[in-house]
This record gives sequence, C-alpha cells and structure tokens, in this order.
Amino acid sequence: MVKKLKYIFILISLLFCFIFISISSYAHTLSENLSANFFRLHILANSNSEIDQDLKLKVRDGIIEYMNSQELSNYSKEEVITLVKTNLDSYRKVAENIIKENGFNYPVSLEVGTFCFPTKIYGNISLPAGNYEALRINIGQAQGENWW
Repeated sequence: MVKKLKYIFILISLLFCFIFISISSYAHTLSENLSANFFRLHILANSNSEIDQDLKLKVRDGIIEYMNSQELSNYSKEEVITLVKTNLDSYRKVAENIIKENGFNYPVSLEVGTFCFPTKIYGNISLPAGNYEALRINIGQAQGENWW
C-alpha cells in the first residue's frame, strides 16, 4: 500500500512538472511571437511631476493620432519601422508642437530600437513582458515614469 502511494505521488509530481514546463514553454513562445509582430511606443516624461506626466500623455495622444493618420496598420512591422525611421523629424515636430502648445520648451529626442517592456494590458490585448522594437520619445530630462 505504501509502495502504491509513493508511485501515485511520483506520477502526480511528474504530471505537475510536465504541466509547468508546458505552460512556461507556451508563454515563452507566445511572448516571442508577439514581440516579433509588434512595434511599440515608449515615451519618457521629463519628470514624475503631475504636470510633466500630463504632458507626456498629451504627447502620446498626439503621436498616436499622427500614426493613425499615416494608416500604419496597413503595413508590415518592417515597413512601419522603415516609415517611422524615415519620418523621425515629423514625429519630433509633432511632439515639440504639443509641448510648446502646453507652455513648455523641453527638448525632444527620438530613437527606434529594441527596449525592454513590462507586461501591459491595452483594453482586450495583453502584451507580456519582453523586448520589443519601439519608437522611444524622450521628453526633456526623460527621468519620469514611462508610458508603455
């Protein structure tokens, strides 16, 4: 009887190990697939002050509106990256205009690269933590909290 219980315990333990490994593998594969298909926006505010954080959100909204006007959803990820890189000055001008319209004179720097992102939920879409290619916009000192 004791031998039979040990055997059952070992089988249950192996089953749990198998399930854990399968889930981990699935999550890793899903993360890699999403990372390979998404181009993200990463904005850093000048500081964590409420006014700088509000400004960052206005810049985010303006950049997203500008991206939508370019109908980037009609292109592949690689085409989007090429278009964004080609038009960095236009994106910079959009951000700078929003900053000036709100009474600030912060410098803006932009770069396209691969950056580490935390898990983030956008409505019905959940993007797992990982490295994603993105447009990063730094406002002023860029020492504020991120908008992912």
